[in-house]
Amino acid sequence: MTKTKGKVVGINGNMISVAFEGLVTLNEVGYVEVGSKKLKSEVIRIRGDIAQLQVFEITKGIKVGDVVEFTGDLLSVELGPGLLGQVYDGLQNPLPELAEKAGYFLERGIYLNALSRTAKWHFTPVAKEGDDLKRAGLLGTVPEGSFTHRIMIPFNMYGSYKLKSIKPEGDYTVDDTIAEVTDERGNVIPLTMSFKWPVKRPIDCYAERLKPTETLVTKMRTMDTFFPVAKGGTYCIPGPFGAGKTVLQHATSRNADVDIVIIAACGERAGEVVETLTEFPELKDPKTGRTLMERTIIICNTSSMPVAAREASVYTGVTLAEYYRQMGLDVLLLADSTSRWAQALREMSGRLEEIPGEEAFPAYLESYIAAFYERAGIVRLSDGSKGSVTIGGTVSPAGGNFEEPVTQATLKVVGAFHGLSRERSDARKYPAIHPLDSWSKYPSVLPSEQVKYGRSFLRRGTEVEQMMKVVGEEGTSIEDFIIYLKGDLLDAVYLQQNSFDKVDDAVSVERQQHIYNILVEILGSSFKFISKDEARSYFSKLKLMFIDYNYSPWGSDAFKSHEDGIKKLIAEKADSLEDRAKKLLKQAV
Repeated sequence: MTKTKGKVVGINGNMISVAFEGLVTLNEVGYVEVGSKKLKSEVIRIRGDIAQLQVFEITKGIKVGDVVEFTGDLLSVELGPGLLGQVYDGLQNPLPELAEKAGYFLERGIYLNALSRTAKWHFTPVAKEGDDLKRAGLLGTVPEGSFTHRIMIPFNMYGSYKLKSIKPEGDYTVDDTIAEVTDERGNVIPLTMSFKWPVKRPIDCYAERLKPTETLVTKMRTMDTFFPVAKGGTYCIPGPFGAGKTVLQHATSRNADVDIVIIAACGERAGEVVETLTEFPELKDPKTGRTLMERTIIICNTSSMPVAAREASVYTGVTLAEYYRQMGLDVLLLADSTSRWAQALREMSGRLEEIPGEEAFPAYLESYIAAFYERAGIVRLSDGSKGSVTIGGTVSPAGGNFEEPVTQATLKVVGAFHGLSRERSDARKYPAIHPLDSWSKYPSVLPSEQVKYGRSFLRRGTEVEQMMKVVGEEGTSIEDFIIYLKGDLLDAVYLQQNSFDKVDDAVSVERQQHIYNILVEILGSSFKFISKDEARSYFSKLKLMFIDYNYSPWGSDAFKSHEDGIKKLIAEKADSLEDRAKKLLKQAV
């Protein structure tokens, strides 16, 4: 620790101005002494000998003249075995232990170790004495749940090191010295199983950054087929309140093809966070059959907590994600909601008296959002293995207005946009991802031409629907009416998905391809109907049969029976198949 100290000379909400003598660094941690308590804060601006700090606690009781002690350390998180299954606040305090110590009403100035100091981990050495090692070099492994946790040279140790000694296989705590290395000057450095890393500095211990091309399978038809996300990619889910953002995130975290899920609840309402905390331990992991919490980390920072901690929670979450990526794992980070994080930035910017941008957000809002999403990516590590961090952020624009600054700044940097629609959620069409407003730059699990073909019917069907609102059904030709019915069928039986049904909740890629081929055949067929009533009745019957089909286990007798019924019904009225559909079906085979 440095000896730098200062005194409070000004207080504005949760920001304090401190006069200091000595050295102070941007993003350095300082503690404000208030009576017998020390409140954690972070340096956010330095001007001459005055530093502005944002305090991560309620600032009641702080007065001019109070002593501030600077630590010399940047705002950091502790990395090591024991992170999985934990619930932390934005500063990486374990909330269950915090509640046990302070009761239901959390006190100020209590900061606990992120990792247990008593738990023992079975360490198996991999490196041998005399080995030359660099930062992130592998020392050994410990089992953590169903994963092999890599014990590595701390990421902040630059240069080359020679392994002097390493402990034999056995059980050790995170504070026990498990190895000693010698640096280039001959200094001996003891190493434990844990170390710290600054949250606002991306972890860059990899050989190469790769382009995200592999689709992240979520087993949700809308996302996998029409608006896919790539492993190591980015996406955002903007939508009005009550449109299903949180439920969509829960379904994604349960079924996505990733190893680790990290949820950063930055400024969400307490009710939604409580729902997450109570539901996740009860959710079964489809991969292991055990609780989903075993491979999940929750960073919990509700809207009732101090506003400054919202910013910290986002960076804490992404740093933990990068740490597990460094072990060759695929990590999904869900940030809910980045709008409230941006509101925290706006509040701090106002207190710093900076020139405001649009809607009073800081002028650097876009660069901050871009820097956060740029920490996603798929990388090749020095041992040849690959790891990825996929970031999905929800945005909560007031009134569902996608033109507001946070949504627009996010859209400039993400690779997929899943816009939730109030109209669809009110109509109970879930997931309420709007099929025409949403988009993705990543490859689908299905051939792109098939996807374009389906979207063309969704678009044309919507155009006919809008026209019918003006001229009425009787003013619409039967050919246009059939296009509308085809688009509505695709929407009802493919885009919509029942997360409460154990079969329809998660749909494999193989099943998605199989069902979509049948739908392409329907979309490409010409039907001969005498009247619109006959057409409506026919497609309503087809829709009901498809819903039963979707609820039938893959490959079961019921599945085959429903499929036979659907194909028989198609054959009854289908006249011919257009050439484009024939070509698409041949490609699929």
